[in-house]
Amino acid sequence: MKKYTSNSERIHPFIAAGLTGLFSLLLMGSGIYLYLNPQLPNVEQLREIKLETPLQIYSRDGKLISEFGEKHSRPLHYDEIPPLFVKAFLAAEDDNFFNHKGISLKGLGRAFVDIAQTGSIQSGGSTITMQVAKNYFLTSQRTFSRKFTEILLARNIEQALSKKEILELYVNKIYLGQRAYGIGAAAEVYYSKNVNQLSLAEMAMIAGLPKAPSKYNPVVNPKRAIERRDWILGRMLSLGYIKRADYQQAITMDTGIRFHTVVDEVTAPFLAEMVRATLTARFGEKVLGAGYRVFTTVQSDIQNAAVKAVNEGLLAYDLRHGWRGAEKTKNTLAQLSVAGGLWPAQVTKVNRNSIAATLQDGRSVTVNWSGMSWARPYKSVNSLGGYPSKASQIVKEGDIIRLKPVGNTWLLRQIPNVQGQLVALHPETGSIEALVGGFDFGVSQFNHSIQGWRQAGSTMKPFIYALALERGFNPYSTVNDSPLTVGNWSPSNSDGRFMGPITLRRALYLSRNLVSVRLLQAVGVERARTYLDRFGFIDKELPKNLTLALGTAQVVPLQMATGYAAFANGGYRVNPYFIERIEDVSGKILFQAKPEQVCKPCDNPAIANEMISTAPTPPSSEVIGTGEQISVIDPPLPVTPPVYLPEYPVAKRIMSEKASKQMANILRDVILHGTARSALKLGRSDIAGKTGTTNDAKDAWFAGFSPKMVAISWVGFDRPSSLGRVEYGGFAALPLWTAFMEYALAGTPDEWIDGSNGDNNTPSTSTRSSPANAEAPSVDVAPEATSTTPPPQAAAEDIF
Repeated sequence: MKKYTSNSERIHPFIAAGLTGLFSLLLMGSGIYLYLNPQLPNVEQLREIKLETPLQIYSRDGKLISEFGEKHSRPLHYDEIPPLFVKAFLAAEDDNFFNHKGISLKGLGRAFVDIAQTGSIQSGGSTITMQVAKNYFLTSQRTFSRKFTEILLARNIEQALSKKEILELYVNKIYLGQRAYGIGAAAEVYYSKNVNQLSLAEMAMIAGLPKAPSKYNPVVNPKRAIERRDWILGRMLSLGYIKRADYQQAITMDTGIRFHTVVDEVTAPFLAEMVRATLTARFGEKVLGAGYRVFTTVQSDIQNAAVKAVNEGLLAYDLRHGWRGAEKTKNTLAQLSVAGGLWPAQVTKVNRNSIAATLQDGRSVTVNWSGMSWARPYKSVNSLGGYPSKASQIVKEGDIIRLKPVGNTWLLRQIPNVQGQLVALHPETGSIEALVGGFDFGVSQFNHSIQGWRQAGSTMKPFIYALALERGFNPYSTVNDSPLTVGNWSPSNSDGRFMGPITLRRALYLSRNLVSVRLLQAVGVERARTYLDRFGFIDKELPKNLTLALGTAQVVPLQMATGYAAFANGGYRVNPYFIERIEDVSGKILFQAKPEQVCKPCDNPAIANEMISTAPTPPSSEVIGTGEQISVIDPPLPVTPPVYLPEYPVAKRIMSEKASKQMANILRDVILHGTARSALKLGRSDIAGKTGTTNDAKDAWFAGFSPKMVAISWVGFDRPSSLGRVEYGGFAALPLWTAFMEYALAGTPDEWIDGSNGDNNTPSTSTRSSPANAEAPSVDVAPEATSTTPPPQAAAEDIF
């Protein structure tokens, strides 16, 4: 008998197929789980994760200079994130984040449909937890196996970490465009703010970036970025996160972008590069992502003052030498950058006495006649064309030009062809207080302060004079300023005249070349080269003939600053340094500078005077008695004063205190009576220095100091050529120095070295009757003279 089943007992083929498919999927999923689960990384690693953070460089007072690294990041703790910012991300990415267990079934459904239709995942379907799993452990490859691994990891993450910990990991790792990783970096990059300063519209703009950082980037796609932002603001409104009034106000805002790759509070790119090069040379490129915080020795305001002094000094030189025409560049206006405070612009209209130009941000500005009438055509460094009478003689429509903003007006300028630098250091510690290696780091990365080997000119003369003072001369010794021929070399003075017998003091502040040569003859070239080594100059760069007296030695400005520090600090050698300390990402100090410092209270010659001190001659024993008994009585030992032992390494003495103070006072006369009188406008009596100009004015120098600051300025072309007939050190380089020192010394006491003159002489208008009295500027004869003249040395080019 056949057995029949009813319709109700039969399983529909479609249901059977569905159950079979489901069973297969479960079986396959179980197999994948059993295969992948043992290979999953331990999510507990997330508790110890160290985010790649760039190397950050700061001024001594904690202002950001620069940062280096592939990723720009600013890790934040959850409590540092504004609650509204959290809600913006929830609205954009995962509004159910605080309720689900790491997985969104709805999102996964979309992802599996994508797999069935296209073979790959298109829409994502990831929760914030799944994105954390992907960002920290996986690649961005859109495949089934990666998605399944992501799901398993998300489940484990939810079991191991709190929701706050997960969200903290997410907002610190997510890529948000423009090298910004995490919301802290994005706030700085796009808005030059920290996260607590962002507006609602700005928070929504950043929250819209994770979906597609390039597509919704407000820098390159502002229209799409605003559309995405407004959608997120609408979501926040519908979810009850914000009020309608806040929504209405936020959607009226534009992008508000203030784009900066780095928020630079201090302009010190040359110094930043020195730090980067130093650390990578020692620790390798990995140091750029270790999150170290490097504090340099520069003070932010003093460094910025140095930058301003150099830029304005070079622009002043450029104005003196005329208009070279519109900027020649293959780049479009949008591709150019601000250089030395000069904005790129394109001329759109030329009127008779004004021009209209468009800036990179689309603004139209006007340059009036007063801002361009200076533009006489450049012919050579010594020749200019006539003054223009109308704007069309200067520019034409379409020209790319440079403009300088001054208040509400714009001035026509050009990027100088000439270069310059300024470096300053503290004479008692060697800490670099300011360093400007050129006009603009974007124009040229060549650091003239440490790489620019140039002839020193007359800035080298004080070291020859100092050796003469050490060898028995005094400031009132006379030397003959008269013609001299050595072999086929006949050096001359810059003015072509001779002054006859002249004191050392006056000869130096008037920069008489023949006196310098005769002094070098008297002390000897080899002895002078050995002496110069004490001050930090390189032996191989010092000529082995009499031209050394006129500055043919090759030096870099930082060496010159090191040398002049000895005149400012009483005769000690300090070594320049620029890194004060290094901290790791947690704030732990990894390195603290311990420079050798001048220790004036140190009375022990073995500590303070090591390089020049000699053992004192002990007193003779006294022989007494008569006849057969003779007694030898040793005198009592001298009482040694208490020795001051500082807690820091002590700088070595390299010249006698007497010679150092004598030189400092003579160099003060360079400003009072000599070639640097324009520095008197500072109204200070505690400054000194020496001008320097090389042959044909190819290099212009000023090396100067006060008791608390040494600064060296230099101006010249990268390919040495004449700066012009009148561009001496006192005219081209000294203005950079005075502009800087006016700011750097503001508010400091006007005190000279130890409050006294090194040779107990003070300037006077009376006739000098003895070395103890002051020198009258017109007196050339002193009681003590020298006529020692060694055999002639090798001939060389005359440098003044």
